[in-house]
Amino acid sequence: MKKLFSILAIATMVFVGTSNAKATNAQTMPTSLQTLTTAATVTLVQDEEASSEGESKGFHQELKQRFIEGGPGFMGIVLLCLILGLAIAIERIIFLNLSTTNTTKLASNVEEALNSGGIEAAKEVCRNTKGPVASIYYQGLDRADESIDAAEKAVVAYGGVQMGQLEKNVSWISLFIALAPMLGFMGTVIGMIEAFDKIQAAGDMNPSLVAGGIKVALLTTVFGLIVAIILQIFYNYIVAKIDSIVNNMEDASITLIDMLVDYKNKK
Repeated sequence: MKKLFSILAIATMVFVGTSNAKATNAQTMPTSLQTLTTAATVTLVQDEEASSEGESKGFHQELKQRFIEGGPGFMGIVLLCLILGLAIAIERIIFLNLSTTNTTKLASNVEEALNSGGIEAAKEVCRNTKGPVASIYYQGLDRADESIDAAEKAVVAYGGVQMGQLEKNVSWISLFIALAPMLGFMGTVIGMIEAFDKIQAAGDMNPSLVAGGIKVALLTTVFGLIVAIILQIFYNYIVAKIDSIVNNMEDASITLIDMLVDYKNKK
């Protein structure tokens, strides 16, 4: 502690000394030089801000220009794939995050309620917990009075239902991932055909005649690949999240059956 106070005291003395030195130098500096220095600094800052704003504005303008050059037909469809794919991906991510449950804590609470209050107390814990794991627990406990086999069958059947809910609409994202670059390639092929039509009509292989058409044709492929890459990242995250939840569901199902077996043996 003494070393800490000593270091803070030394740092404070150095800071105060540096500030006093700067103040003294500022007072001795000629007024005209201070004015010139201030004016130069302000001008430099304004130039840097203007330059950065120009670069940012130029990037957006360039992106907008390239998008318009690609043509409203195929580029509009590619953009629609991006919007719909992102909308589904965001909805799935929110749903999966809400479906994530602390299975260890849930299993501990269910086991405690089962030992202290029986099946109904354990079912009440499941009713007050959100997520597919709690729903599976509830279905298994609801059939526990019949037999262990009936409870296990209920857990397996309802687990399949919950997996279907987790994977809902994910196939649409994979469709848009495949569709976006395909539309881009189609736009490129059509643009190349139009470029060769211009060459045939002109009867001359003039590069300037077809360069614009080829550039526009390639832009559709570029934007289609960009859309596919963006959606692929979201798709992989969603699939990994689903796999994690499914693994938790399987582990929780085994834990529930073990708890029911122990509960039946104690009775």
